[in-house]
Amino acid sequence: MRILLLTGKGGVGKSTVAAGTAALAAAAGHRTLVLSTDAAHSLADAFGVEVGPEPTEVGERLFVQQVDAQLRFQQSWGEVQRYLLSVLDTVGVDRLAAEELTVLPGAEEVLALLELRLQVLSGEWDVVVVDCAPTAETLRLLALPEALGWYMQRVLPTQARVVKALKPVLTRAAGVPMPGGSVFEAVERLHAELDEVRSLLQGPDASVRLVLTPEAVVAAEARRSWTTLSLYGYRVDGVVANRVFPPADGDDWRAGWVAAQARVLADVEESFVGLPVWRSEYRAAEPVGVDALRTLAADVYGGSDPLAAPVGEGPFRVTRTGGGAVLRLRLPLVNRAEVDLARRHDELVVTVGSYRRLLTLPAGLARLDVAGARVEEGELQVRFHEARPAHARGESA
Repeated sequence: MRILLLTGKGGVGKSTVAAGTAALAAAAGHRTLVLSTDAAHSLADAFGVEVGPEPTEVGERLFVQQVDAQLRFQQSWGEVQRYLLSVLDTVGVDRLAAEELTVLPGAEEVLALLELRLQVLSGEWDVVVVDCAPTAETLRLLALPEALGWYMQRVLPTQARVVKALKPVLTRAAGVPMPGGSVFEAVERLHAELDEVRSLLQGPDASVRLVLTPEAVVAAEARRSWTTLSLYGYRVDGVVANRVFPPADGDDWRAGWVAAQARVLADVEESFVGLPVWRSEYRAAEPVGVDALRTLAADVYGGSDPLAAPVGEGPFRVTRTGGGAVLRLRLPLVNRAEVDLARRHDELVVTVGSYRRLLTLPAGLARLDVAGARVEEGELQVRFHEARPAHARGESA
């Protein structure tokens, strides 16, 4: 099964490109689902049809879904929310205000990913195309499973044991109800499902495609997104430059735009070297409906396969050496000065700009010492070697 996520800065036309890519996949004979994790839900507008919370057939082998986030919220977060509401009720918080306070931040986007998991596991589809939320939201939600995993492994087990042992005492002392086992089970279940989503999206059949318009600010955000997605282990397979002005003919105003876009597109080609950069010309009318979307996608991809999966190894890999190992993490468009690296026991903390990733080291690496690190040709390389005995380092046993 092929999983393709499309994202980009808000307003660049990613929903249109996602819908067109799905329409082209269906026309090629693939049973295709395109679903939206964007709260704006523009897919129905793109296809010009009513779309519900279940897959809706809009063409031969082509289905569209706009996730019912409220339903998925109740299924996945309801037990935790009920506990939080009981706590807030005890301390006198207004019920309506309490319901707002207990909504999981970014719930719609996150729970749409859980729906993606269900659809992939259903086995009904050859291709699933995801119209993601704008770039910043997508990056946050794709990082959530790993961040929640850290909490689940280190904090929750201890917290659950303490609460179970001291629940009656804590309830009397604090004056508020303590969470029961079902609350912890709900959090664990949510983590397990999100972790499975992460595994699916980091697998060899999944990739992210960036959509941009030929504007300097938009292109800059796309470059940062490529770096950050790679940091979290997601493959980027290409870039779609949307709304490119066709050559001007005697129109000075449009000629100015064509020249400005040409400069940005040249920078995009240089920045995303190694990735295909497809172009979509600005059309005289907005493409609405299956036929118009399929035609747009055919023009964008030309003779290339829009479903081709990235080849080679992913952004994260470990190779063995004679005296230890080298951890390699692709960080395109980054130099050494922009990377902060720290070691905490069995974790490697990698920070690039405002984004941080906690890499839990495999057992084979956790027992090794860090010997050094460098960034070379857009790749972070961390060298590990065998830990020396304490007496060899001049330390007392």
